[in-house]
Amino acid sequence: MLADLVLVLHAGIAAFIAAGFLLVPAGAALGWRWVRRRRLRQFHAGAILFVALEALAGVACPLTVLEDSLRGSVGGEAGFVARWLARLLYWDLPAACFTLAYVLLALLAAWLWRSVPPQAP
Repeated sequence: MLADLVLVLHAGIAAFIAAGFLLVPAGAALGWRWVRRRRLRQFHAGAILFVALEALAGVACPLTVLEDSLRGSVGGEAGFVARWLARLLYWDLPAACFTLAYVLLALLAAWLWRSVPPQAP
């Protein structure tokens, strides 16, 4: 049960990061002021920067490690929703593919910060 909650949290963070890359430019084009909120943008840029630095350092995501530990390693019991979230979240690709993607996304976040600047505090 706790492992499933960690997985849901992990999926939520991944969804937040992914949504930011879609909603910030779309919101800027549509005049949505909330996409320029500084705190929101700091969390978004900080989250993808953390993921990119983790990948560059070769460190496993703490949420993945925690979930695996709670499940008693790989392949533990998972509920229906947890199994589907895991399929969406964990892909079987070489680590270098993820590292490259995360670094490119961190660069995209920096570009968005400059091209759609957040409001001054």
